[in-house]
Amino acid sequence: MNLADLRREYSKSGLRRDDLDLDPIVQFQTWFAQALNAQLIEPSAITLATVDAQGRPSARIVLLKAVDERGFTFFTNYESRKGRELAANPQAALVCYWAELEREVLIAGEVKKVSREESAEYFAKRPRGSQLGAWVSKQSSVVHGRGDLERELAEVEARFANRDVELPPYWGGYVLNPSRVEFWQGRPNRLHDRFQYTRQPGGLWRIERLSP
Repeated sequence: MNLADLRREYSKSGLRRDDLDLDPIVQFQTWFAQALNAQLIEPSAITLATVDAQGRPSARIVLLKAVDERGFTFFTNYESRKGRELAANPQAALVCYWAELEREVLIAGEVKKVSREESAEYFAKRPRGSQLGAWVSKQSSVVHGRGDLERELAEVEARFANRDVELPPYWGGYVLNPSRVEFWQGRPNRLHDRFQYTRQPGGLWRIERLSP
């Protein structure tokens, strides 16, 4: 198979300026609700791109857990690669791609930790197995084998037997407050519809159509 020959046309829908809400958060919530209604697999899966102190980029998939007036919230291990990179440079980008709807959303802005209380509230809602896993995983560090993880899991299970699993001190949430959001809708002949929101002084947003 020749990768250069892989090709598809995008023809499900279009996007007009009049279709857009004045607030990109509201517009994202509308598109996300449509992704949920379409019963897509993992509609909350979103690519998080960060850079380290030397400007070297990295990216990975995280799960979006809240979208509100503050921005876009996700949770992770603060000592992971992404956590270390966000500590060195709090500017990041998110990319959400819903292939079945031929849609993409690009988001860029500053990232801050959420409060310890908010992290604890979300952590308490996680399945117990995920809570225990957060204690076991030293995310992004080298592990010699799966047996090491399973032994540590057994130790953590014994530690928290018959009681609630506590929030690890190194685990919690981040919220990305957007300064730029782009909505992309695939169109035929690669003449896609692209609209960019850019935050203006006073909190208003400028909306511009971009060339595909």
